[in-house]
This record gives sequence, C-alpha cells and structure tokens, in this order.
Amino acid sequence: MDEKEILKKIRRIDIFTNRLVNTVFAGEYKSIFKGQGITFDEVREYQDGDEIRTIDWNVTARMGHAYVKKYVEERELIMMLLVDMSASTAFGSIPETKAEIAAEVAALLAFSAIKNNDKVGLICFTDTVEHFVAPRKGKRHVLRVVRDILRFQPSHSGTDIAEALIFADQVLKPHSVVFLISDFMDTDYQRQLRITSKRHSLIAITLRDQREVEMPNVGLIEFEDAETGERMVVDTRSEQARQLYAELNQEADAARLQAFRASQTDFINIRTDESYVTPLMRFFRQRAARG
Repeated sequence: MDEKEILKKIRRIDIFTNRLVNTVFAGEYKSIFKGQGITFDEVREYQDGDEIRTIDWNVTARMGHAYVKKYVEERELIMMLLVDMSASTAFGSIPETKAEIAAEVAALLAFSAIKNNDKVGLICFTDTVEHFVAPRKGKRHVLRVVRDILRFQPSHSGTDIAEALIFADQVLKPHSVVFLISDFMDTDYQRQLRITSKRHSLIAITLRDQREVEMPNVGLIEFEDAETGERMVVDTRSEQARQLYAELNQEADAARLQAFRASQTDFINIRTDESYVTPLMRFFRQRAARG
C-alpha cells in the first residue's frame, strides 16, 4: 500500500474499532484483565455499612470517631502486541492479507486497553525481532502502532516465535498482557510459550486464510513457500492431492492446539474470510465466565 492508502485504512480502522470499543469491548477487556491488586487512596469517616476491618484505628483514636481506609484498584496494565510479519503473513486470498487483518485485530485490542488507561506496546517479528515500540498510553500512540504494522517492511522472511517471546520477557514487567498474533507457521516454540504464559497473561491469536485450510479444484497450480522460496506444481484436480493437503493442515492445527494446551496458553482462532469480532467476543466472554 502507498502512503495515501495506508492513511485511508488507518482512518477506517480508527472509526470501526472505536465504535466496537465504546459499545462492547472496553468493558469486556476490563472484566478479564484486572490490575495487580489494590492500593491505599485515603481515609474517610466511617459510614453505615462499611466493613469493620477497614477501620484505621490510629486515625480513629486521634480524631475521637471512626475513620476507614479507602482503597482503589491498581488498574494500570501493560499490553504488548507481538505481531508476526514474516513473509507468509503477506498472503491473502481475499482483498486483505493476514498482516492487514492483524493490524485491525491489534487496533481493536489496543483501543480497548487505552480506554481502560492501560499502556500498549508493539513487537514486530520475523525470524528475529525487527521493530519495537515501548508501551505508552493514548489514542495518538495507538494510531502510531497501527500505522507501524501497516507500513512495516520486513528484512527477513522466516518466523521465530520463541525469539519474539524471549524478547517480550526481557522488556516487560511481570503480569503484563501479551497478545501473540501469528499464523504460527513455525515449530519449536512450545517451551517458550510455557515460560511466557507463567510470567504474563499470554493469549495466542492464530490467523488462517481459507486457502491455507482447503485447496480449490482449479487445475495446475504452482505453490511457493513464502518463507523458504521452495516451489512445487500441484494438480488440484487430484482428489488425493486435495485430501493430502487437508490432512497436512489438520496435523499442523493439532500440533498447534497441543502446544497451546500443554503450555496453558489461551488461544483465539481467526479466519481471514470471516469476521474476527465473533471469535474475539467469544474469548472475552468465556474467559470472564471462568473468572
């Protein structure tokens, strides 16, 4: 996309995500991502219904009548968006690529965070961490994050999820909220998922294009691995070829699911040809329901 198209898309994302955040997502986000406890705010005079255990006995003794301690939730959290920008995310069988969908999903999550006065940061990665934006607050900062995702031109083509998670662990305070947005065309990341999920609230978001799920019957097609450059010609008229393609995808899905469950990582599956709002809402409500 050229700069004019990027600015137009940012504006559209801004309008769409703000409407969703203001009507639904901000409250759902707050209900499942809470602060790390409560902090003392002030003392005030005792009122009927106050709990006895909140009485400040030192102040009460000095003033001659009861005072209670007032606490507020320590709300501020840090959300870090880990966005996979490897060559495979540039693929799209619909008008939008996986990387563009990732930008929209990231925007919705980021606006929900700043609506609750949390900070948002960004890590763009391939087979190495290529771009880092330190967590900050504010709408202007979130629009910068979205712009950075849409403008990003990776220097590498591969994927290394484990390295991105290691970097996040190094730059984040414990108990941050980490959204890992990727197509998960990678291996050997399960151990690091387990480490990061113990340190932070880690949620994996898998982006899948419909053509990565099923092969159409359209004759001879030349396939190219976007990350390795390997090419092969496949006759998609062959039922056996289509069946093998489906089985390989099912095996990859099963391996990814096993990695998430073994590491106790929450996950959301998003298809680029379907609305991402529905699976996100389902996740928020299910997580809220289980406390």
